[in-house]
Amino acid sequence: MFLDLQMLVMSGFEVVSNPAGPNAPIIVIVTAFDQHAMRAFEAGAIDYLLKPVQDARLRKAMERVRGLRRQPLEIANHAASIAAAGKPSPPTTGRKIVARSGADYVLLDAEEVLAFQAERELVWIITARQRLLATQPLCGIEERLPAGSFQRVHRNALVNVNHIRKMSALSSQRWLITLSNSL
Repeated sequence: MFLDLQMLVMSGFEVVSNPAGPNAPIIVIVTAFDQHAMRAFEAGAIDYLLKPVQDARLRKAMERVRGLRRQPLEIANHAASIAAAGKPSPPTTGRKIVARSGADYVLLDAEEVLAFQAERELVWIITARQRLLATQPLCGIEERLPAGSFQRVHRNALVNVNHIRKMSALSSQRWLITLSNSL
């Protein structure tokens, strides 16, 4: 099932919570809005395609669908997870962070992230090896992060305190923070 999340009568999450028939569908999210990617992937969506869909991405999604077609238990679990994601839930520590790398989405554990940095309307996720685009604004990311691991050090930056290597005072109110990747 190719499913949009924002529709007129009901949301895609509501559609999944009311499956028709005994066989649960394999669900690929197709939408113009990337802010639901984290919720859909956490819930077990097979793929998440942004409109307008590129041919290569559609082929890749279809390969994933074909790979799961003969596994009805996994399909049912995915559908149930996506339906449950439509219901609001409090932040948990096991949530993945969704980042974009070109046309692909990358799932990260919070421990992998060194920092989040906002630049105008973009939010960058900084890891030890790369910089990726976030799928949500900084305030939305902050609400979903594990308590105590990340600290807002500036209006445009959240830092993983477990990756701070050194802090140097620049003045009484300004600090230079060096992370474990030495940046």
